[in-house]
Amino acid sequence: MQGSLSARTQSAMADVLNGRRRGPMAVLVFAGPAVVASVAYMDPGNYATNIQAGAGYGYTLLWVVLFANLIAMLFQALSAKLGIVTGKNLAELCRLHLPRPLVWVMWAISEVAAMATDLAEFLGGAIGLSLLTGMPLLWGMGITAVVTYAILAFEGLGFRPIELIIGALVGVIGLCYLVEVVIAPIDWGSAAQGLMTPQLADAGALIIAVGIIGATVMPHAIYLHSGLTQHRATIHSDAERGRVVHFSNIEVIAALTVAGMVNMAMVMMAASAFHSGHSDVAEIETAYHTLTPLLGAAAAGVFLVSLIASGISSSVVGTMAGQMVMQGFLQIRIPLWLRRAVTMVPAFVVVMMGVNATDALVMSQVALSIALPVPMLALVYFIGRREVMREFVSHRLTRTVAILAACVILLLDAVLLASTFGVPVPGI
Repeated sequence: MQGSLSARTQSAMADVLNGRRRGPMAVLVFAGPAVVASVAYMDPGNYATNIQAGAGYGYTLLWVVLFANLIAMLFQALSAKLGIVTGKNLAELCRLHLPRPLVWVMWAISEVAAMATDLAEFLGGAIGLSLLTGMPLLWGMGITAVVTYAILAFEGLGFRPIELIIGALVGVIGLCYLVEVVIAPIDWGSAAQGLMTPQLADAGALIIAVGIIGATVMPHAIYLHSGLTQHRATIHSDAERGRVVHFSNIEVIAALTVAGMVNMAMVMMAASAFHSGHSDVAEIETAYHTLTPLLGAAAAGVFLVSLIASGISSSVVGTMAGQMVMQGFLQIRIPLWLRRAVTMVPAFVVVMMGVNATDALVMSQVALSIALPVPMLALVYFIGRREVMREFVSHRLTRTVAILAACVILLLDAVLLASTFGVPVPGI
């Protein structure tokens, strides 16, 4: 799937690499992978944590969103570079270089993560449709599934159309939150202070901060980005390879800056609408019903539209990532419709069992936290191996920062898991 670009797109890439096409617009020829991967940072799981952050603690946790976004930029850039330099995705490299028993364990954990990702995405889209139209939650999930299949069907026309559709949905999410920050009476001074002043008011703020960071670097996004770049351009020399990496870094910064701003807008909207008088708002449904009397039906409707776009786009991306993980680890490729069916069944089971939707979203994030060490540590391992990266091996400073970031996120994930399962944590 990742290599099915049109001849026209491939020709444009060759013109840029040969120097026949220059200027700022040249970067757009290579754009797509980071935009697709950025959907993982705006999925429905982020909605719940951002609403809790803004409602409970106002603007004071905006710095956490910024910190998490910077870490995400680093890991997505490294994942993209891995695919460009090696011509293989992260899952394939694990299969080729790691012991077979470890590979099987990594694949099994990654499949659990794929199901947890689907759970969050389907629930998000279904909740939005249910609240917007009044339809049952199960029907909303069915419609989300049908729309997802329809978008994936565009693969037959090449991968570029899917990228453009995902890009359009990302644009819808961004536009919705631009409208939200215009409607909501944001205290921009407090927002600036919260963005630049690290602080945690109490143990509850720490738990929410852990949730924000722990859910930011998503396992499937790390796998996916390396696959989207591995065969994207026909590269004839290391000089051209270096240029492609450069273009990729620019796109990662741009795409994840947009994703970060959307997440910040979510927190600011919740802080403006809920912090004074409704600080106990913690569920998506409650946030919608509370928004209507506070900011009007338009604000509440725009909120739901963004949630639906988030659920649909992230569901498509999750399916693509799951296919890539299975193919990379096991060298097995199954039809996308079957892949979609296998991973979405648990989501339907959860809803039919009557599990609270927001509780299910939280548990999906816990499952993702358990799976996160697998791709993160594997990526840090491979970017430092000269036999894999050759002269493109990452600088020691970059590797050190990546290792420190991984340690921070893994430690925070451990705190999140401990608090979720009631294990005492010192200081919390």
